[in-house]
Amino acid sequence: MHSLFDLYAALMDVELRQLRCLVAIVDEGTFTDAALALGVSQAAVSRTLASLEGALGVRLLRRTSRAVTPTSTGLRVLAHARRVLAEVDDLVRDALSGHAHLRIGYAWAALGRHTLAFQRRWGAEHPETELHLVRVNSPSAGLAEGACDLAVVRRPLDDRRFGSAIVGLERRLCALASDDQLARRRSVRLADLTGRTLLVDRRTGTATPDLWSPDARPAIEETHDVDDWLTVISTGRCVGMTAESTANQYPRPGVVYRPVPDAEPIAVRLAWWQDDPHPATQAVLELLTSLYRAS
Repeated sequence: MHSLFDLYAALMDVELRQLRCLVAIVDEGTFTDAALALGVSQAAVSRTLASLEGALGVRLLRRTSRAVTPTSTGLRVLAHARRVLAEVDDLVRDALSGHAHLRIGYAWAALGRHTLAFQRRWGAEHPETELHLVRVNSPSAGLAEGACDLAVVRRPLDDRRFGSAIVGLERRLCALASDDQLARRRSVRLADLTGRTLLVDRRTGTATPDLWSPDARPAIEETHDVDDWLTVISTGRCVGMTAESTANQYPRPGVVYRPVPDAEPIAVRLAWWQDDPHPATQAVLELLTSLYRAS
């Protein structure tokens, strides 16, 4: 019986060409036809299969004068081989077609009222690069996690691996329950929120106690998702402070948004990997900047 160490050592000796050889023999039915499919000699096919069986320490195929069939162990190895080869093929396709796809991550509200215009103009002006918007509630909006190629963030990324540029500014809005007394006003000032409870997302949100002087800060509660944020605010238990893009992307019955004119606007940034920016980065920067400038 093989020990776990022996099995691990065997796996480390397995090569993709060996797995491709095994699959080709089974799919083609003979060593001769497998050799033709792989573009090698029949002797090379035999040697490659023997080296795979030697690395694993098991017999994988039965050869007779009429057919080549997998052993019971061979069937299990064959199933794994097909999965591994499929994953590798997907990896290669993804790497080669990476420039044909563009994933832009965001944490809460993408580009607000510019989202639809951006999607449509990108599709019209850059049909060769398929655009996907990806919501990832992390500080880098999915960039650090590999979930996207570029990210729209509203907080500076304190990470030297990333470059970024400001594409526009957004007003700060206060989110209130629709029956809140402050909801009757056209605007809300920071001082109006002293003594209230502010609901924040410390990981990705733009609202912090630093907006207020130390002696006038509201109480703080935390959330980690925009839907939960809206649900709690609609009850009237908390209020929220957010970028105006949230109001555009998340209208919610029971919640109203009011501008906060004495709060600094929020910078909207596009972020990318410094050492490996997507080829479309400059085009995205120019389009987003033009959309925000036009507004």
